[in-house]
Amino acid sequence: MTSHFQLKWIIDEQNSGMLIKEFLKKEEISRTALTDIKFKGGGIRVNSEEMNVRYKLLTGDVLTVVFPAEHPSEGVQGEDLPLSVLFEDDYLLVVCKPAGMNTIPSREHPKGSLANALVGYYQRINLKATSHIVTRLDRDTSGIVLIAKHRHVHHLFSKMQQNGQVKRTYEAFAAGLLAQDSGSIKEPIGRKEDSIIEREVRNDGQYACTHYRVLKRHNAFSHIELQLETGRTHQIRVHMSYIGHPLLGDDLYGGDVTLLNRQALHCKQIKFKHPFSGEEMMFSASLPQDMSVILEADLL
Repeated sequence: MTSHFQLKWIIDEQNSGMLIKEFLKKEEISRTALTDIKFKGGGIRVNSEEMNVRYKLLTGDVLTVVFPAEHPSEGVQGEDLPLSVLFEDDYLLVVCKPAGMNTIPSREHPKGSLANALVGYYQRINLKATSHIVTRLDRDTSGIVLIAKHRHVHHLFSKMQQNGQVKRTYEAFAAGLLAQDSGSIKEPIGRKEDSIIEREVRNDGQYACTHYRVLKRHNAFSHIELQLETGRTHQIRVHMSYIGHPLLGDDLYGGDVTLLNRQALHCKQIKFKHPFSGEEMMFSASLPQDMSVILEADLL
């Protein structure tokens, strides 16, 4: 892989006559990115010659944008940690994160995070990049995480997320037996007073919507599938606790820890269109052992 991320276009008749800056705006390259390209070691070339953004493109021109090399922040040291990679190309990574691993370092856990593992991996393959995590998971939630390999790719995915074009599906074990086979929880979520971690349903919170479907009812809990319309911190955990069915193992929100010592929540699937090829992509990850053993034991 090259150390500098770059994009290339062959200009067609439809885009002929456009200024480079107009074309790049259409391609979602931000003004901030253009400033970085100009002042931090990137470049804009037409047919291998350096050009400024006021150049008028012609049919058949080969436009190449070279982004400056990225460097990890000082607070994220590279570590040689295992990565369960489901997919990788020049633009993105899809990995499966185990429960017990932070997505990014925290004051309590400054090392051992997914971000540390990514920076270490990039160093080993000589990719000049830092960690751009698109879909974060709580420390004790397992499952699929989407990662952009470059700031511009992260920017594109962020816009896709805002438009609801990155869809994640979760599995969870919720205490008790849900009365309805499916439903939606639409309750605003905000930070709980006097807590930097805990969230709660509150009138002055941000809009949040969680859709659920019961897969199977057991004696002590319901095995459910969930999809998020919004992505608030602890959203599934807060919403399920609010309706009286906290997740098993989730002691922060009232869950029983008898069967599991972490919230029984797993991101099992992600769907999105590749930001460059437009290809529909879907990846799945089966339940981890600590959750599947509960189903197999049928304590139920």
